[in-house]
Amino acid sequence: MGMNVGSGSAKGADPEPMMEMNMTPLIDVLLVLIIMMIITIPKQNHSVNLNMPVGTPPPQTTQPVVVTIDVDFDGTILWDGQVVNNRSELEAKMNAVAAMPDQPEVHLRPNKLVEYKVVAGVMATAQRLGVTKIGMVGNEQFQ
Repeated sequence: MGMNVGSGSAKGADPEPMMEMNMTPLIDVLLVLIIMMIITIPKQNHSVNLNMPVGTPPPQTTQPVVVTIDVDFDGTILWDGQVVNNRSELEAKMNAVAAMPDQPEVHLRPNKLVEYKVVAGVMATAQRLGVTKIGMVGNEQFQ
């Protein structure tokens, strides 16, 4: 720590006041405040909490029913190999699937060249009508 002593050229004259503020105590106080703030901030979790099943699942007694929806490169929708002519027919078939107490699995298999909006429309229809067991099949063609 240094001290600024004015020049004592004249005897008995008052020393000149020091014009510079000592920053050391201010910096010390700020560092203590920053450390206290860091210590008191709660730890944030960047994780998603999932309720995972515990134990081994019971063996399946019956094979699940599978409905396959193919979307061709030109936007043609096939329900188990049969052409679906319009959106209302697709909705009627989705309603029938959603109404079943034990819903069948719906496997959606889009062509690599089909427009995204057609596939997204099929998925949105399934979600809106309450189909819960839907999955994409054939994703290896997109890699």
